Amino acid sequence: MASSPAAATGPPPESTESVSDVERDAAATGVTSSSSEGPVDSVLLDEKKGSVEENPQPTPAEEEPEAGRTKFQTALIVFALCLALFLAALDVTIIATIMPTIAEQFNSSEGYVWVGTSFLLGNAAFIPTWGKISDIFGRKPILLAAVAIFWIGSLLCAISNTMGMLIASRAVQGVGAGGIIVLPNICVSDLFSIRNRGIYFGIFGMVWAIASALGPVLGGVFTSQVSWRWCFYINLPLSGAGFIILFFVLNLHNPRTPLKEGLLAIDWMGSLLIIGGTLMFLFGLEFGGVQYPWSSATVLCLIIFGLATIVLFAAWEWRFAKYPLMPVRMFSHRTSVASFLTAFLHALVFMSGSYWLPLYFQGVLRADSLMSGVYLLPFVLSLSFVSAAIGIFIKKTGNYKIPINAGLLTAVLGFGLFIDLGARANWAKIIIYQIIAGVGIGPNFQAPLIALQTTIEPRDIGSATSSFGFIRQLGTSTSVVIGGVIFNNEMERQQARLQREIGPELANRLSGSNAAGNVNLIASLDGPDGDTAREAYWFALRTMYIVYTAFAFLAFLVSLFIRQVNLSKEHQEHKTGLKTLAGKTSASKNEGLGKVTDAKGAA
Repeated sequence: MASSPAAATGPPPESTESVSDVERDAAATGVTSSSSEGPVDSVLLDEKKGSVEENPQPTPAEEEPEAGRTKFQTALIVFALCLALFLAALDVTIIATIMPTIAEQFNSSEGYVWVGTSFLLGNAAFIPTWGKISDIFGRKPILLAAVAIFWIGSLLCAISNTMGMLIASRAVQGVGAGGIIVLPNICVSDLFSIRNRGIYFGIFGMVWAIASALGPVLGGVFTSQVSWRWCFYINLPLSGAGFIILFFVLNLHNPRTPLKEGLLAIDWMGSLLIIGGTLMFLFGLEFGGVQYPWSSATVLCLIIFGLATIVLFAAWEWRFAKYPLMPVRMFSHRTSVASFLTAFLHALVFMSGSYWLPLYFQGVLRADSLMSGVYLLPFVLSLSFVSAAIGIFIKKTGNYKIPINAGLLTAVLGFGLFIDLGARANWAKIIIYQIIAGVGIGPNFQAPLIALQTTIEPRDIGSATSSFGFIRQLGTSTSVVIGGVIFNNEMERQQARLQREIGPELANRLSGSNAAGNVNLIASLDGPDGDTAREAYWFALRTMYIVYTAFAFLAFLVSLFIRQVNLSKEHQEHKTGLKTLAGKTSASKNEGLGKVTDAKGAA
């Protein structure tokens, strides 16, 4: 939510958890009382209709939302944040087109899914901790630490000589990427008003999409021309340059928290519970129906204990954590809950395109790793353009609900059309269907985050934004696992037919968890054997996209519960540190609420 200078109209309440929905919506509009820079911005609030009528008289804060910074300084900060985000985004998709080559080189088809999943798991599990640590120690040093960990992980990936080492190194890389993904959004939330954040979130969405577009292409180029290891070597100079730029240009509040006090303030138990619960749950999904039957004790225990641990995490955050990773008060508003769920489902659907479409191009259309990246461009470029355009739309109009709802409805159409792609190349369908899906996915990278921030207190900006990133990345990780489970199980179900038509030896190499790792084998098959194998691949992928289309429709239904409120251009830069977390500074006490009146004008 927007943080704006506000003079206290009375002593603040001892607890901000009881702030009503109406007050939170007023906070989202940036309603303020007097400040040293401008007149009081009076507000009329209709409690029955939940509408806010603002005084149209502009204030200096509205004219200069980034007062104290030149446009050049602002541009440098945004560029540095985009560079950091580009690195993490690149490594999400660059792996998609090189995995068949890696699986073949290490002779480990079962590691196909886990090279991608380990990165995403490390990414998702640590995001809440990154956000809270940045609340304690400040944004800049923690963002630099995340970039450094990402650099180390990239180096380890590049020199890996076994599949196990590569998977472990990708997990390290993912831990660093988790900080890189969430902290730029938190920094923008600290620096800019909620009305103006849309344009910067839109830029981040565009950067993510461009990296998604370049990732598969670069992966294909490096794999075919040099070595797949260069997909990780390239991160070393880029992340090094990003570290240097961020060190010199990123100027944010530094609370100078003593190391010992800061370490004691971290919610270590909460971090352990959420990381452990997430890993157990996703391990259970990955093993189910592939390495173990769904009814096996291993799968059931992993899923049940994973969910139980997540419940324990929620209880710990509610009752015991002094500085919780995810304050329970963030989930007290209908819009915040709907925004979190929308982010999860949106990420789940988005990943089905960027991660699994290359498998369709390579396995069904017989494309090499380079061309599969090129074939993915209609999806990611349309996504990129729409993400940037929606950021401008939100800044100009202040409306975030229309892009959310309309985008997800379009995504239902786009991903539903993927079911019609077929086992034979039809390039008109391939291009048009991807564009429709990209147009639907694009608006929902930034708009649900803005909706969430309209419901929260200023001191919870870091926790809410990191929780949003965690839930989004959990959706991404879950998508890869769910897609892999569906694909592997569908290939296993076709084993009897494949053994009859192409023989036991080839059929076994295309069974269950072996199928995705042997995509190059299918490309080498000609005649009836090749047609049969490609049709089996397509049938498995078609079933996968039926499920993802259902998830897209569910996301649309959930998004209908998001409420639209007015967005303000007023802002005061948020301060980090233990005093703010403890509510001992004015910045953390109902900042942005200012003077709220009822419909009759009574305070």
